[in-house]
Amino acid sequence: MQVEEQVEVLAAVFRCDRKAADLLRRVLVPQQVGAKQILARQGEASHHCWLIVDGCVAVQTFGIDGQRQQLARHGPGEFFGAYPAPTTHRAEIEVLVESRLLRAEAQSLAALVAGDAQIGAGMAWLLARQLDRALDRMATRSTYSAAGRVYSELLALADGRDHIVPAPQVTTLALSANTTRETASRAIAVLIRRGIVSREDGQMQIHAPRMLADMVV
Repeated sequence: MQVEEQVEVLAAVFRCDRKAADLLRRVLVPQQVGAKQILARQGEASHHCWLIVDGCVAVQTFGIDGQRQQLARHGPGEFFGAYPAPTTHRAEIEVLVESRLLRAEAQSLAALVAGDAQIGAGMAWLLARQLDRALDRMATRSTYSAAGRVYSELLALADGRDHIVPAPQVTTLALSANTTRETASRAIAVLIRRGIVSREDGQMQIHAPRMLADMVV
């Protein structure tokens, strides 16, 4: 990532001026990570935090029976990892698609946040937004049907656009919606059969977003 692009990204994410973004750039180092790579393993020491520029990561935990469960998924503009101090990874962090990240040492970023009012306000806004999204996802899991949760995940991935790139994998959708792969597959098949979505050139095209939203029940 070029310096100018990095400054612009950080200024947008933290809602700060270029001077503050340049300070952030000095501690947030660009990192390109391929799909299916493991950034961190459950139980390992955690000294770093990440900001996603492009791509998606899943936070997954393994129970005593070895069963995998997805706790969260983070996309562009979201923050995760150790902060404000080193800790132990509570879950495994897997990169779902090729991703561009910015990585910082937890204490270095925390010191910068504490010492600059603009950056501190930006971090507070960033974390508050993520908390709001997390609460939305919890509410979805508690109140919607299994198929409705799958459709809600699709809308979240689209984020107001008429397409999702790359097209989501059924297994990933099922984990995100806290349902089985078979249920997620049937839910997608219904959408395709009704012409609400289609898969084209590695992406999912949403032809009727209002109809999709109406199916989130």
